[in-house]
Amino acid sequence: MEIAENAALVVVDVQKGFEELDFWGVRNNPGADDNIAALIDVWQGSGRPVVFVRHDSVNPGSPLRRGYEGNGFKEYVEERRGKGAGAELLLTKSVNSAFLGTPDLGSWLTDRGIAQIVVAGIQTNMCAETTARMGGNLGYDVLFAFDATYTFGLEGPFGWRRSAQELAQASAVSLHGGGFARVVTTKEIVDAAGG
Repeated sequence: MEIAENAALVVVDVQKGFEELDFWGVRNNPGADDNIAALIDVWQGSGRPVVFVRHDSVNPGSPLRRGYEGNGFKEYVEERRGKGAGAELLLTKSVNSAFLGTPDLGSWLTDRGIAQIVVAGIQTNMCAETTARMGGNLGYDVLFAFDATYTFGLEGPFGWRRSAQELAQASAVSLHGGGFARVVTTKEIVDAAGG
């Protein structure tokens, strides 16, 4: 696996509101935050570009709504913002895909000649997966840092309920098996990036 010198790390929705487990339920992958931090450190240390994505929920009851403390980035992300040697973008969105946020992610990547992105963040099967899928559809070489993501259990139609880990695995299978992205580990990415 090769990581381009200008590959962008897209850090999706690593916000304080996701700590409110009474709202979200049971999460998986307790090591995700350490892995996200490691990726940011490698990207910033190597001068590669980092995109910090924030979800500004339009749902008045959401812990991610604008004006609420939960809308802010988790402390380990906030303290790293602005510390890298490379380009940095703060992008906000109110839908699942970072490609439908402000400013326009596709234009920002194109302007810098970036063809490869690494996706990490929250939630695996929601905004991280949607961003990876759209990236693949738009022709980017997408690496999905599976263990640098996490999600929560969810109930769907017909009374079907899936655990956080089941949903995360289903996302990984769909992304990788469907050709949207290569699903890999943080260690594989860090090793390939020279971290």
